[in-house]
Parts: sequence; C-alpha cells; structure tokens
Amino acid sequence: MDRRDFLHLLQAGSALAALAPWERALAQLNGNASIVSGFPAGGMGDHVARPLAEKLRGKYAASLVVEPKTGAGGRIAVEYVKRAAPDGLTILQIPSSPMTLYPNTYRKLNYDPIADFVPVTSTVNYAFVLTAGPGLPAEVRTASEYVKWAKAHPPQANYGVPAAGSALHFVGMMLQKASGAELTAVAYRGGAPLLNDVLGGQVPVSVSVLGEVMPYIRAGKLRGLAVSSAQRSPFLPEVPTFVEQGFADIVVQEWLGWFLPARASAETVQRLNALVREGLAAPEFVEALAKVGLQPMHQSADEFARIVRADRQRWAPIVKAAHFTAED
Repeated sequence: MDRRDFLHLLQAGSALAALAPWERALAQLNGNASIVSGFPAGGMGDHVARPLAEKLRGKYAASLVVEPKTGAGGRIAVEYVKRAAPDGLTILQIPSSPMTLYPNTYRKLNYDPIADFVPVTSTVNYAFVLTAGPGLPAEVRTASEYVKWAKAHPPQANYGVPAAGSALHFVGMMLQKASGAELTAVAYRGGAPLLNDVLGGQVPVSVSVLGEVMPYIRAGKLRGLAVSSAQRSPFLPEVPTFVEQGFADIVVQEWLGWFLPARASAETVQRLNALVREGLAAPEFVEALAKVGLQPMHQSADEFARIVRADRQRWAPIVKAAHFTAED
C-alpha cells in the first residue's frame, strides 16, 4: 500500500467513525457489499457465502456479491480485506487455518489475525476423514488397522493431503506421532486431484474434508477409517472417531468464519452477526448444508474472538512438536 492509498483509507475510516450509528447503518444499507472468499467459486465456501448473500441482500446492503480472491492458501483474500475501508462493506470469509494455524507455521505473515480484523462469527464447521480407496487392502477398515498395515508396509504407507501445511496435513502428522508408524505425506494442489488418486488407488489413503468424500463413502467407493471430530459425525455415523480408536489428541475441526477490517464499528459487527444468525437458522439452509457435510455454527462476536485466540494457541504446541515450517 502506497502513501496515497494509506491516507485515503485513513480518511475513509475517520469519516465513517464520525457518523452516528444510524447513519452508518443507512450507508451500508444503500451500499454495495462483497464477501471476499479465499478459495475458488464452486467450492465449499460457496455453499455458505452465496445463500447468505441472498438472505442479507436488502437487509445489510443494497447488493451483496461473493468475490473470490484466490491464492496462497487463502492469504491473498486475508491481505485484501485487511487493506479495505472499515465501513462494513468488505467481509472476509475464510477457513480457520489462515487465522489460527498459519501464525504458527509461517515465519512471517503480512497480516495479524487479531490486530488487523474484527471477528464477526463463524458460520459452519466441518470435520476431516481418514479415507481409504482401492490402494489399501479391503480388510483394513479403521485407523487402528491402517496403522498396523503401515508398520508392516512402510514403503507403501503414504497418505495424501490437499495441501502441505494444511490442518489436514497436521492430522496425518499427529497420527504418525501418536502411532509411531512411518507415514509419508503426499501433498496435492487441492482436494479434487487428491480425490481422483484415492479413487484410482494411486495413493492408498487421504486426509480429506468430510463433505468432499462423503458421497463416495456412502456409495461404497471409499472407506472412512476415522473422523477427526470429538464425536461421530451425524453425516457418517458409522465411521468411528480417532479418539474412539485410542488417538485421544487427534480432535480437529475447522470452521468457516466472517471477519471485518479492524476499526469496523461495534454496531456494524453486531448487526452483521445478528443477520448471519437469522440466515443460518433457516431450515432449508440447514438442510442444504447437511448435503455437503457442513454444520451451522454461530456465536456472538465476543465468543468468536475467544475461539480464534484459543484455536491459535492450541495449534502452537502441535506445530512445534511436528517441527514444521511453511514455505511460500
């Protein structure tokens, strides 16, 4: 950001702060807002952002569009919203990792998840699944059995993840540490190519987002060996948790959260929070989310801020134990 852009942003923030709360609300209601997503159109985020945009249009802003800003594992979108005016018209939708995991894995980030943003609320949460395809013997049905197989076949004990340094990658590293098995991560460029290789048997297992593999597990084309949530998933109730299988520390769920730039007014945060709560409560929306393995998750802005800080702290010892440092 050059000096002119900085001064413009500063002036915009000062002008906004000078408005009365009802004037700010009116400016937003008459404005054009965007939900900036860190991932491509058509992905998981669209199942949340686009229906909410429809529900908030005319209530929060005159128009509300979803604007993908892809790249760098979501960091491009985060940095873009950091630079936006704090007028409530630029909303960041981002998974938890860029805000809680990345501060522990990257030596340097161009944003501070706490100082540069105001948490509004999470919208959904989702679990991961240790998933087996035809590359793993059919008799291996659980994570415990996979570990035994991996110890007997170390050269073949590979597992795929959609990105190096992702939360899914850390689930694999946590399983390796807890089991003592020699597991080798194979990092892909996204969930789609990974899914193709698991289905084709090129990689025996993957750690995948539940919604991506759920249809294939239900159809019998893949096997769920373990879910990463604390309790069994209502979407795959037959798949045991890692905890049930003796891996007490492997409890990982991600959330999709909404944030505003720092200095956004408390009134704006509360109004957006309330409208998201209303949208998430719609039965047809809950049903649509369930079809892709997503559970609504809403809380107050203050509680969400506590969750962000707690999740960031929780990742710190896990990353340290893994001796992992992310690289661009």
